[in-house]
Amino acid sequence: MREIVVFSGSAHHELATGICEHLGIGLSAVELTRFSNDCLQAQLQANCRQRDVYLVQPLSPPTQEHLMELLLMIDAARGASAASITAVVPYYAYARSDKKDASRISIGGRLVADLLGAAGVDRVITMNLHAPQVHGFFSVPVDHLTALGELADHFLGQDLTDAVVVSPDFGNAKTATQFARLLGLPVAAGSKKRLADDKVIIDAIVGDVSGKRAIVLDDEIATGGSILELLDRLADEGCTEAAIACTHGLFVGKAIERLRGHPMISEVVTTDTVPGPAGWPELRTRSVAGLFATAIERIHGGESVSSLFDGVDPAHASPQPRLFD
Repeated sequence: MREIVVFSGSAHHELATGICEHLGIGLSAVELTRFSNDCLQAQLQANCRQRDVYLVQPLSPPTQEHLMELLLMIDAARGASAASITAVVPYYAYARSDKKDASRISIGGRLVADLLGAAGVDRVITMNLHAPQVHGFFSVPVDHLTALGELADHFLGQDLTDAVVVSPDFGNAKTATQFARLLGLPVAAGSKKRLADDKVIIDAIVGDVSGKRAIVLDDEIATGGSILELLDRLADEGCTEAAIACTHGLFVGKAIERLRGHPMISEVVTTDTVPGPAGWPELRTRSVAGLFATAIERIHGGESVSSLFDGVDPAHASPQPRLFD
């Protein structure tokens, strides 16, 4: 098999290092230069010729900076005659821009997918897209991983008596239902209407949460506005406390201040798809470096990636045999 070479932009060196530790290889260096006119340049510091190159770069804030770094690294690998180029994008920020829901509005999810393809990427590995249909925006193969198993493992060691899984909205309810099945719990969901990027209204809870402990599951937490609104409604419905779980813990703006001191929140659990916030030692973080490393090994060896998630989430796992009358 051809040699694997892994590079990282400036977005998340810790995750890239963890992936390389699982693979048993070193993380190759990248020199990123900013010129006086604010233009960026990327130079890969290891031989790429006829090697399989993996570029680790979540699109975390500053998003545009990290996106441009990724595009330049892809271009550099293509110019260095890499045999294949895979963008490992644990957090694909533009997945939130997936549809035309207003006049004359851009669809960033598709545009960024086109940019990656135009730069020369051959494959993308990502995790928990905000909208699954974004997978279809890409013209190259996409391996869509899920952190549901990692998050479920955190709660399986706890007493789940009188617990219920709660989705902040109906769009996430299918994922929350699968998460609830992993934990053997019932599920509930909020009826949410978004007024702005950081302002939502949740006017009802569908499902029984009275006297129960909620495990709130979301794919991404940015400012925490949706979570706060949900907690207010849960309290109105008689919920006693809530644990918060998400894959992408951005925690921007006043999110840490809002969540850390909230009287209903017992714990907050996330993964390391993006760098963790400073000054929040109570935050529980589950690493997904092993999942990404295993996916890279299987891709490199021509093996199934979806079989990683058999029994975890049918949307990501291998196809199941169909029964016919």
